[in-house]
Parts: sequence; structure tokens; C-alpha cells
Amino acid sequence: MNRFEGKKAVVTGGTHGMGLAIVTALLAEGAEVVLTGRNEKTLEEARTELKGEAAHVVRSDAASMADIAALPDTVRKALGRVDHLFVNHGIAEFAELGEVTEESWDRQFAINTKGAFFTVQALAPLIESGGSMVFTTVANDAILPGLSAYSASKEAMRAFAHVLAAELLPRRIRVNSVAPGFIKTPTMGVPGLTEDERREFERQGDEMTPLKRNGTVSEVATAALFLAADATFTTNVELAVDGGYAQGLVSTH
Repeated sequence: MNRFEGKKAVVTGGTHGMGLAIVTALLAEGAEVVLTGRNEKTLEEARTELKGEAAHVVRSDAASMADIAALPDTVRKALGRVDHLFVNHGIAEFAELGEVTEESWDRQFAINTKGAFFTVQALAPLIESGGSMVFTTVANDAILPGLSAYSASKEAMRAFAHVLAAELLPRRIRVNSVAPGFIKTPTMGVPGLTEDERREFERQGDEMTPLKRNGTVSEVATAALFLAADATFTTNVELAVDGGYAQGLVSTH
């Protein structure tokens, strides 16, 4: 039996990478999904790839309060209700201390933190009692130089996810997070990298991860769907999907 047969889900940032893997896994198990994105190229690619009536590809910018305000009506018309919400969108921009600009800082917080919070605020009334919410945070216990703004924005998300887990207890909505480490995606999580930079980032991930490889988007999706559907006695947990990167493990190989 498919775990998500007849279920309704929303995946923000669902047009590529980890988000698209979550969407694909949900659809394969019978869910109907609204997935959002803001990049016209990846939106069109998702529309082409995800054929059928169960996938609703929606342009919605997490940095736009107007787009967030319009999202509940769009979701209500497409799905009627929400059983599972995956807050997956986010951006990362590399810059060390002396190079971080106010614009970059504000952009990352606008999307990763403010956008995530107000998306949840907008969609929470549609989530069924006994439903679930899964945030995509980051393996932040091991720090990579150059990601101060990104790491801070994701830590802020992690903090308010804890509070939301408490606030949503009366409705029996479970709130959990997946915390990816180095995951092999087309952008490696950092838009704007050259192909050489992307390969170098991936090589560093292989070297720094105790399991000596980058993770896959399907491995993140598996963890996210587990928290959404299988972990029925689990809330307020952050599950690391990082090959041991942030767990203090030391490889002997």
C-alpha cells in the first residue's frame, strides 16, 4: 500500500534538486502535489517532467510576501486541503566576513527565513489535524567557511521550527526537519558556481564526509518522507542526512 495514496502535499522549492526528488517520491506513492519555484527555466522543466493531473507546478517566490499571500488560495483550489507540507526552498551565497554585503545577507534571510516562516503561517490553516510539516535545514554542527549568512538563516529556521512544533501540538501536526550535508545536485546548493567550482565543491564533500561520498537527492527525499508519514510518534526532531559530516565521526580510510 502506498503511504501517500490520496494524500495532498505542498513542496516549496520543488522544481529542482532535493525538492524535485521529494515531489517525485510523493507522486510515485500516490500523492497529489503542489510544488513551487520562482525560476522560469526550472518551472518549465518540472512541468515537462511531471506529467499528469497529480502535479501542480506553481510560480511562487518565497521572497515575495504578495506571492506568499496568494499561495493559500492556489493550494486550496488545487488540493482542497494539505496533509503534508515540505518547506524546502532556500539559497546559499558564498562570501567570507569581509565580502558579505547587506544585499546578500538580506536576500538569504528573506528567502530562507522570512519566506519559510510566512509560508508556514499562510498554509498552516489548510493542514489537516494529524498532518505533518518537514523543513529542510542544513548540517550546521560542522561549519564551512564562507556561509555565515546562509548558516545563520537556516539556524533561525531551525529555531522557529522548534517553536512551531510546540504551537501545533493541539492540532497534532508534527513538525520535523531534515538536515542535509553535502548532496549532489546540479548547483550543489549554491547557484552561480562554475562547472569547475561545482566539481571542486563535490570533491571537498567526498573528502570531508566520513562516508566518503556526497549524498543523493533521493536519500534526502527518503528521510523527508519518513518524517512526514512513518515517524508518527516523532515531532521536534532534526534528522541529519549528511553521511556523518556533522556527527563528529572520523574516517579511518
